[in-house]
Amino acid sequence: MSKEPSIRGKIARNMIASIASNKLVGLKINIGSNLKSKSLFKWIYPQSFKSETIKKAQFTMETVAKSHSQTKTAILYLHGGGYVGKLKNRHRLMAIKYCESMEDAMVLMPDYRTAPEHPYPEALVDAIDAFDWLIRQGYKENDIIIAGDSAGGGLALAVCLYLKHYMRNLPRAIIAMSPWTDMTASGASYMFNYENDPLFGKTKKSLLYNRDYLGKANQQTPYVSPLFGDYSDFPPMLIQVGGDEMLLSDSVRVAEKAKKEGVKVWLHVYEGMFHDFQMAGDLIPESKEAWHEIAEFIRTFSP
Repeated sequence: MSKEPSIRGKIARNMIASIASNKLVGLKINIGSNLKSKSLFKWIYPQSFKSETIKKAQFTMETVAKSHSQTKTAILYLHGGGYVGKLKNRHRLMAIKYCESMEDAMVLMPDYRTAPEHPYPEALVDAIDAFDWLIRQGYKENDIIIAGDSAGGGLALAVCLYLKHYMRNLPRAIIAMSPWTDMTASGASYMFNYENDPLFGKTKKSLLYNRDYLGKANQQTPYVSPLFGDYSDFPPMLIQVGGDEMLLSDSVRVAEKAKKEGVKVWLHVYEGMFHDFQMAGDLIPESKEAWHEIAEFIRTFSP
């Protein structure tokens, strides 16, 4: 558990709570329509970055790297959005932060298929396809870091569970921000943070639209609820989560389970922080600290 939240962190949290408490906005969060909306403007990367769009048969992918980077490492970044939201500009900002965290990294972002049109296992299929694309480009598994936030964090774990099940080599490391790992919503934080979560508070029954994504799958299937997976022989993991999140237990329980199975796990609970607070970039101290921690984690496990 980290120290008390900063003043700017508290202000950001209260602003989010105020916006989410609006009846119209709150309804959109409840039903997920805020996640399904498109970005308002076309994204243009800064001149110091290079990017490319790759069209696959079922989905598209984007790459981003620093203009003069040698791209020795690939970061497969799986975006959040409750499995109903597509790739958005805020995720592209996250990709830039990952590039800044590791100078020679190329970030690959699959805009995977989403529910309700494409329920489980389509997102997982696309994420594995993106991983295999990196292998075909010449990256070794040990050159790849899988990262994700929210649903993307759960998806990152699911990809590794899939690779392990089929006895394939696993990536170098995993970075998960507030991963959604338990579609049964059985963790204690779904209750004790019911009133505290500034974004999803009081929305437990509709939280994260699992009916849209689950389809006919069982809620305890490890590929949709990685909490129920086998983490033995997993690569090192960094998990970050806000202390006020309803999803707090999703992170804590996975970390505890993986540690018991011998995995090197770094779990950092940021006191008073909200879901995906890392998207604040340099605006609040907690987000700056989180990105510094990510950079240190990546450097620790660089070849």
